[in-house]
Amino acid sequence: MVVEQLIRAAARLRDDVGPLGDALVAEGTVDSVYNPLEYAWAPHEAFIRRGGGRGAKTLLLGMNPGPHGMGQMGIPFAATTVVRELLGISGLEVGQPRDPHPLRPVNGLAHPREEVSGTRLWGVLAEYYGTADSIFEHVFLVNHCPLMLFSGPRAANITPDKVAGPTAQALLERCDEHLLEVVGVLGAERVIGVGKFAEARARAALAGTAVEIVGCWHPSPASPLANRNGGADWRANVRAVLP
Repeated sequence: MVVEQLIRAAARLRDDVGPLGDALVAEGTVDSVYNPLEYAWAPHEAFIRRGGGRGAKTLLLGMNPGPHGMGQMGIPFAATTVVRELLGISGLEVGQPRDPHPLRPVNGLAHPREEVSGTRLWGVLAEYYGTADSIFEHVFLVNHCPLMLFSGPRAANITPDKVAGPTAQALLERCDEHLLEVVGVLGAERVIGVGKFAEARARAALAGTAVEIVGCWHPSPASPLANRNGGADWRANVRAVLP
């Protein structure tokens, strides 16, 4: 029941954010938008079926897909070896964005480059809990916004906190609604925002509820905090908020 509700919620989000992404392009806010929930729906659904119904009451909330992670495979904080070896998800078809950018190819589950944020986050979860089954008994992972946004001649990756205007606000509000829905379906008692933006969106979306909101440092290799002391400080920071 929980799994089917999560799948239906993700499908509604997929369908609702598509036109908003198109509007961002039409307005010139960004140059290109990818919706992995459309072209990588099969692995995304497989991820929900793999981990969504195992009783986790803590939600790990990311910001939006990484170009080498969820942007390829439809799975939050995905990394090729993590998806194949830890989650056991393989052999599923991944299509193409409706308007692919030549500098941002989609290779699906066979993507040759690892998403460092994904290997770091899933790596610490595996160290802490062990198997994927045990991970999902404690935490489930969701990205706040499912869209990838690109801009400029080099198709620079633009995170949702860097866009503004009424359409961008409508997109974030729809993503807030999805977060509320997922929390309700899971009966989640805690949301861990991975990075300041995700934590802030969780606090705004869940204001007035009994859900505890905490944050941890983002595992991006661009973050000095994630790299400090060879990554040991980041791992300790994340472990400190895990159930």
